[in-house]
Amino acid sequence: MNLLISVIGLALATLRENKVRSFLTLLGVMIGTGTIIGVGSILTGLDGAVTGAIRSLGTNTAIVMKIGPSFGGGRTPEQRMRRPLTYDNVLAIEERCPSVEHVSPILQPPNGIFRARYKSNDAFQLQMFGTSEYYATAGQADMNTGRFFTDSEDRHRMSVTVIGQDIYKQLFGKEDAIGKIILVAGHELQVIGVMNPPATALPGQNDTRVIIPYFTMRKLFPTAQEHQLMVQAKDGKLATAIDEMRSVLRQERRVPLNKPDSFDISTADQLVDQFRSVTSVVALVMVVLSSIGLLVGGIGVMNIMLVSVTERTREIGVRKAIGARRGDIIIQFLTEAVVLTGLGGMIGMIFGWSVSMVTRFFLPNLPTLVPLWAVVLGIVVSVGIGVFFGIWPASKAARLDPVEALRYE
Repeated sequence: MNLLISVIGLALATLRENKVRSFLTLLGVMIGTGTIIGVGSILTGLDGAVTGAIRSLGTNTAIVMKIGPSFGGGRTPEQRMRRPLTYDNVLAIEERCPSVEHVSPILQPPNGIFRARYKSNDAFQLQMFGTSEYYATAGQADMNTGRFFTDSEDRHRMSVTVIGQDIYKQLFGKEDAIGKIILVAGHELQVIGVMNPPATALPGQNDTRVIIPYFTMRKLFPTAQEHQLMVQAKDGKLATAIDEMRSVLRQERRVPLNKPDSFDISTADQLVDQFRSVTSVVALVMVVLSSIGLLVGGIGVMNIMLVSVTERTREIGVRKAIGARRGDIIIQFLTEAVVLTGLGGMIGMIFGWSVSMVTRFFLPNLPTLVPLWAVVLGIVVSVGIGVFFGIWPASKAARLDPVEALRYE
């Protein structure tokens, strides 16, 4: 133990004697390890934020779409040819699927709506859609002030709306919005409620929702066709409800028996699995890119250790002459290499942790967290780099002939 401590002290003394050279040597290890820690923490935070947002849909909820989310994947020709879902599909599911509690249609305006106005204030990039009162009862709308619209207002096609927190701030500032009239795409809508931001909003996501009753949307925008269906199953009957919906929709949309579904049904768990399949690829790419920095750092370590062997040839000869064995020389130089890369790994981890903290400061919705696997991987890899790239210089030092080494000038 005393020998190990003395060897580590000797290695640190060597680093202090050659500060600039040691720093440049460690740079690759620092960058590689810091990348693993920093990107690992961001991916962990992103995973928590996105999966939390997806799971907020609930364990008994399924979403029916013409084309499901692919998290970066392209659309097939068959998907591009699919017909939109319709309100008749909503009625068919409600009437013929006994395991379904209720269905909330979500109808989006054609070509998107990009601006709302109140007096001289404008809000842009709206997320506008029409839906039923079940959208709120399913837990998707947490009201801050006012209320959500009722089924009666929906059936009577009332021009009312509830708005998201960011739309409220842009249009009204601190003024009370309840009862005020806003102008959206040339249509006057009375604000009856302001929603809180979603508890599981994605990082950097603004709450720009403008929600109106479903039948009001159909009245104001008669050409709107793009539907999504949010289906709430009865407790414990989600799988059965999905089977029933699939059978009904295939009949309604006249899908031949030998053809795949012309629609997509997704649950929270399925969406999480799809998202994590993408992040796993990102994590793999991150590890590969980090490995390049670590490889460069390892080559630098091997280079400085070879230079160190040459510079300390006479010292090695003296140590051998007074009884040091080959194993002692190997342990000495391997320890120096491990201390070198271990120090670089520690600095890299501090850098990666700093990236994580800065990211959390600027993106509060992204709960970055340095995962244990990233810390362990950083330590193991940095130490492994020292051992792997220190073997050759250590072996070269151990093979030196003590007589020739003592003659070295």
